Amino acid sequence: MDPNDTAEFSALAASAGTLGVGLVLASRARPDPKYFVGSGKAEEIRACAEQHDADVVLVDQTLTPSQERNLEKLTGRRVLDRNGLILDIFAQRARSFEGKLQVELAQLSHLATRLVRGWTHLERQKGGIGLRGPGETQLETDRRLIAKRIRTLKARLEKLARQRDTSRHVRREVPVPTVALVGYTNAGKSTLFNALTGSATYVADKLFATLDPTVRQVKLAGVGEVVLADTVGFVRALPHELVAAFRSTLQEAREADLLLHVVDASDPLRDERIGQVREVLRSIGAGEIRELVVLNKIDLSLEKPRIVQGADGIAALVSVSAVTGDGLPGLREALAHAVRPNQVRRTLHLELLAAAVRSDLYRRNAVRIERQCEDGSWDLEVELDLTEVAKLLGSKGVNLVETHERTREQRVA
Repeated sequence: MDPNDTAEFSALAASAGTLGVGLVLASRARPDPKYFVGSGKAEEIRACAEQHDADVVLVDQTLTPSQERNLEKLTGRRVLDRNGLILDIFAQRARSFEGKLQVELAQLSHLATRLVRGWTHLERQKGGIGLRGPGETQLETDRRLIAKRIRTLKARLEKLARQRDTSRHVRREVPVPTVALVGYTNAGKSTLFNALTGSATYVADKLFATLDPTVRQVKLAGVGEVVLADTVGFVRALPHELVAAFRSTLQEAREADLLLHVVDASDPLRDERIGQVREVLRSIGAGEIRELVVLNKIDLSLEKPRIVQGADGIAALVSVSAVTGDGLPGLREALAHAVRPNQVRRTLHLELLAAAVRSDLYRRNAVRIERQCEDGSWDLEVELDLTEVAKLLGSKGVNLVETHERTREQRVA
């Protein structure tokens, strides 16, 4: 096992509230069907647990139900694999109603494959009159109850997802750019979110300190209002149950105009973490969205603030410290350019019949200067995306003024 992976797993265990008392390392070409590890290593795990009087055995791998049961039987202690540990952390961290429903759904989906171990005392040991137990019937009853609860949770989450879609639809009606903060857990997303928005989102030096998405507005020079969404952090081998359960929450990333990919600059595996985050983004359909990488925590890595331009002339990487504030002005400037890469300033002439268009431009905070003409019409200097300008010029009573002004200037010259 990689030492960095061991450190991460220890951090996961600490985030779950456990105190590590012993560590057993193992290396195998392929998992053993019975214990995942070999029988000799399994005995070593049992001896270590007994020596330190451990309450639970944590395994940094995904175990099958039978492997989990066999290890529990051998060690005489509860065994929790990586997926179970992360689910436990999520259960502790969830605060919102939606977050709790998502965690419960993930837990039940995980439990459904391991249901048999909770009812082993009811299973039939042998056949014969008077020796058939009710275990099979009880298992089927319990499976039905879990399946029913899963259906209920999915229905509630779908309703909440529709409500969230309605909110997004309202935001799309007033086309305010949306930026989603994504990144490996504990990269400092929430600290950066607070620094950019002036919010007081919960921050802690723990993995998965915050789960529920937080959305705030921030004003950027030359762009106006921008919606910033802080999303759940990712981790190596994120359980598929959680990716599925949190799909609606992660939709904030899927629907964003720009992804602010926050990376811990002091992490020796930061390049690997970037790849792992991008893999999760691809799995939820957000792999093609424009990305601005933010190397955070440069106060720990002793780097200096810098901005690296991409081939298109737009910032692709910015290094900052959300704690000290170093590099944040440059990040704001790069963010304004990246979120609206095709934004231009144009002067539009609006006739009286285009009054509704004028109201809409003000509602979108796109107007920079207004001049009223003698006949009551308006000349508006606006900042919009090129495609939006082209769309407006297709409306009745809307014309581009700059063309005529430039023509006049050329004639005078």
